[in-house]
Amino acid sequence: MPIAAALIPEFDQEMKTTRSLLERVPEGKASWKPHVKSMSLGELAAHIANLVGWGTAIMDRSEFDFFPPGGTPLTPPPYKSAAELMQRMDANVAATRAAIAAASDDHLGQRWALKNAGRVIIDVPRVVALRGFMMNHVIHHRGQLSVYLRLNDVPLPNIYGPTADMT
Repeated sequence: MPIAAALIPEFDQEMKTTRSLLERVPEGKASWKPHVKSMSLGELAAHIANLVGWGTAIMDRSEFDFFPPGGTPLTPPPYKSAAELMQRMDANVAATRAAIAAASDDHLGQRWALKNAGRVIIDVPRVVALRGFMMNHVIHHRGQLSVYLRLNDVPLPNIYGPTADMT
């Protein structure tokens, strides 16, 4: 079985679950924070939707630098509205899914590097970057988002099984 064919079902399931949480983000609470050092609810939701788009950067480039020496630093799109967030999420899911589905095993095995001001943070095969840097990163922040939503009395959907709100 090609690597991409093995990744797609997992990607689809995780993105479906992620979407079910993002669509519950209450627009009027975008600036809410559980702690002064935490991201706001809107910032966290935007970060998750933006992370999904990293799949295309992983697939289309051999490296990415957040603050390239002599270049323009990355400025991810912020939270604007619930509708815009969902449009961004859906567009990023579609683009990343298409890039994964079209990838050969050889392409997925090629190295990909993430850098910060020229310093290498990670240098791994693309498939590892997809699972570790993109998907696991999304899942990690999705867990945070579920706590943010719970603290705002937003009912949670089923994630890996029933929640206290859904059966």
